[in-house]
Amino acid sequence: MRIFDPHIHMTSRTTDDYEAMYAAGVRALVEPSFWLGQPRTSPESFFDYFDSLLGWEPFRAAQYGIAHHCTVALNPKEANDPRCLPVLDALPRFLVKDNVVAVGEIGYDSMTPAEDTALAAQLQLAADHGLPALVHTPHRDKLTGMRRTIDVVRESALDPELVLLDHLNETTVKEAADSGCWLGFSIYPDTKMDEDRMVAVLKAHGTEKMLVNSAADWGKSDPLKTRRTADAMLAAGFTDDDVDQVLWRNPVAFYGRSGRLQLDAAAPGDLHEGNSILRGGE
Repeated sequence: MRIFDPHIHMTSRTTDDYEAMYAAGVRALVEPSFWLGQPRTSPESFFDYFDSLLGWEPFRAAQYGIAHHCTVALNPKEANDPRCLPVLDALPRFLVKDNVVAVGEIGYDSMTPAEDTALAAQLQLAADHGLPALVHTPHRDKLTGMRRTIDVVRESALDPELVLLDHLNETTVKEAADSGCWLGFSIYPDTKMDEDRMVAVLKAHGTEKMLVNSAADWGKSDPLKTRRTADAMLAAGFTDDDVDQVLWRNPVAFYGRSGRLQLDAAAPGDLHEGNSILRGGE
C-alpha cells in the first residue's frame, strides 16, 4: 500500500513519527505552513519557518524514504495580527521555490474582514504563480465559513479545480463537492473526522476528488490516521484500487497541478557517527 499524506504538520512531530509513517506505507507528504501555537511577533519568524519547510523538513523526511513538499502562506489565524501582514508582500519570493506545491493554508478562522483580505490576496497570488490553493475551513460555524469561502473562490481568478477545501465533514461535503473544488478531510483521534465517519462519507459521495489527511498538529493527533483510514476502507468493502485513488492518486493529481511534484524521496543526507541529524559539517 502506498500513501500520500496531503496535509501533515511534521514540524510538530518527531523523527520516530517519520519512521512509523514509512513502515505504514507513507511515501510522500505535503506540509502546509500553519500557526506557531503562540502569536508570532514579527514577519521574520515566518521567513525562518518557511526556510525550515524548504530545507530542514525535507532533509528529515529523506532520512526515512519520504518525499516532502510544502505549501506557504499567511495562515488565517495570524492574518488578524497587523504585525504579520508584511508576510503577504514577501510570499512571492517563497512561492517560486521548487518544493512549494500550493499556497496554503489560507481561508478562515474567525471570519473577520482581515481574513477576507488575506484570503482574496492569496488566491490571487496562487493564480499569478500557477499554483493550487489549500484552503482551511473554520472549526467554528463550519458550514457558514465554507459557504463564505466558496463565494470568495468564485470571485477570484483561481479555477475551483485548483482549490482544495480542507477540514470538511458531513455537514459541508455536498456543497463543497458542488463547488467544483477538491475535498479534504482531516482524521483525528477525538476531533474533526474519524476513520468510520470518513468511510461513511466515501460510501455516500464516492472517491472522486477526495483527499484524506492526518494533519497531525501540536495537539492530540495521530500521523498514522491515513493508514488507519485505508484499513477501515478495506474492512468496509472498498477495493485496493479505491484505497489507492483516495490515499495516493487523488493527492498526486491535485498537487501535481503545480508542476513541481517529485515523488521520489531525495537521497538521505550524510550523518555524523550515526546521529539522527547532520552534525560536524557546515
